[in-house]
Amino acid sequence: MSDSTITHDTIAAAERLAGVEYTEAERTQVLATVAPLLDRARTYRAKPLPNALVPACSFDPRLPGVRLHRPTGVVRFRPSDPGPLPADDTAIAFAPLTALSAWLGRGEITSTRLTEIYLERLTRLGPGLECVVTRTEALARAQAARADAELAAGRRRSPLHGVPWGAKDLLDTAGIRTTWGATPFKDRVPDRDAWVVRRLADAGAVLVAKTTMGALAYGDVWFGGRTRNPWNTEEGSSGSSAGSASATAAGLVGFSIGTETMGSIVSPSMRCGTAGLRPSFGRVPRNGAMALGWSLDKIGPICRSAEDTALVLATLNGHDPGDPGSLDVPLEIDTRRDARGIRVGYDPRWLDEEGVEALDRAALDFARTEGMEVREIQWPDLPWDALWTPLSVESAAAFEALTLSGDDDQLVRQDDEAWPNRFRRARFLTAIDYIQGERVRRLAMQALHAIFEEVDVLLGPSFASTIQLATNMTGHPSLTVRAGFVHTPTRVAITAIGARPTAVDPDAPRHRVPYGVTLWGRLFDEGTLLRAGIALERAFGATGERPAGYD
Repeated sequence: MSDSTITHDTIAAAERLAGVEYTEAERTQVLATVAPLLDRARTYRAKPLPNALVPACSFDPRLPGVRLHRPTGVVRFRPSDPGPLPADDTAIAFAPLTALSAWLGRGEITSTRLTEIYLERLTRLGPGLECVVTRTEALARAQAARADAELAAGRRRSPLHGVPWGAKDLLDTAGIRTTWGATPFKDRVPDRDAWVVRRLADAGAVLVAKTTMGALAYGDVWFGGRTRNPWNTEEGSSGSSAGSASATAAGLVGFSIGTETMGSIVSPSMRCGTAGLRPSFGRVPRNGAMALGWSLDKIGPICRSAEDTALVLATLNGHDPGDPGSLDVPLEIDTRRDARGIRVGYDPRWLDEEGVEALDRAALDFARTEGMEVREIQWPDLPWDALWTPLSVESAAAFEALTLSGDDDQLVRQDDEAWPNRFRRARFLTAIDYIQGERVRRLAMQALHAIFEEVDVLLGPSFASTIQLATNMTGHPSLTVRAGFVHTPTRVAITAIGARPTAVDPDAPRHRVPYGVTLWGRLFDEGTLLRAGIALERAFGATGERPAGYD
């Protein structure tokens, strides 16, 4: 549109979108001075901005002048004996990371053999689950051989040394395509590894697969299909860390890495029965990872047990000056300590919401049994919906080139809540709307700080109230663990970010599927969060069961 086509009527129509009303005289003034604003926008659009370019203003979850829990930097794990190595490859494949680590460390299995077990399963079972974009056989075999040579020489880099893992396909891998799950990027091949990929390689872990993700980190639909839940393959695995959760639950990898901007670790962990840890914002550097929301994206482990996630986080924790959102905060984990004395908060209203299961209520009883102190809290009443604005604006900015070029038409999903329409409509949010949303975000940070002055963790249904939205916006960590099983009809795909998963038809045949609960912790206090989660997980006793058909 040329400037000459912008009229009083154009301004009046724009007022309706912005939710304001000007007089005719005011419109005349706007019309006379709006051209330079449009010229500025044209100037930056003429110079493509890469996804990795971070805005100058970076988010810090720490409130000014507030003294946070300061981790000691001491990491201790409870030595456990998993028993002898099973003779059955399937039992080995489904073993928790703690067991795999012990068997490798004792020399009962080589990394090469373990890698071949997982590569075979990825080849045979991965296609049916549509959970793998690329198997990395050559790299995996080379890394496994190196791991075996070092272990034989008595050099053990970390508890992850020799363990095969899967990377969500938004983590760059040098010379191996990283597709972001989206058709416009399906042939994208980076020339450098992401920070997390390098970190795990340095720890001796073996990359066996790039796992699927919902296109541009939303849902479980990608350019190659829809990732399946191994417990009920008629439904998707939820998203967007869809392949990471599916592959881990099906015993196709030793552990995996996911990311979360707004539920993308929690949701697939709920669906697939995995343990998903979303660290505090800034805990794990994101250099070399696709950006969806620079002030929101977080990288964390998806495993078969809560203790496994602790092992992985101990390796991932670090500071990278190349990521402006990276914070140099020590990590404190001590799995030798029990959960007695941990103050657990919950809002009773959460238990009256739609979709709450008996297992959600039982979690509070188990917390008491484990010696935790359960307290009622009142979830604050804030204009929470305003917090969607920063996500809408950041994601639309991250992928503006798709919108302006029309390449967003190549994305598989094109419904009203899919990215193409979300990116387009975000352009009608004003900069003022964005700043006001950020100010409400500050209110949320203050409100959650007050809550965590009274309790150490929150415990509740994973999709209770606005807690996922709030804690993702404030940067607080969360841990989702399997609490048991429920019988439910096949569930539809999540059609809106942050929406509660729903069933297709209450009268349809029911399937026995995993169900989890989520704990939320204080900023940078993942140690307390993990102690509570490990205790609850052991009390529930539901992690040992594996999905049928994946032997």
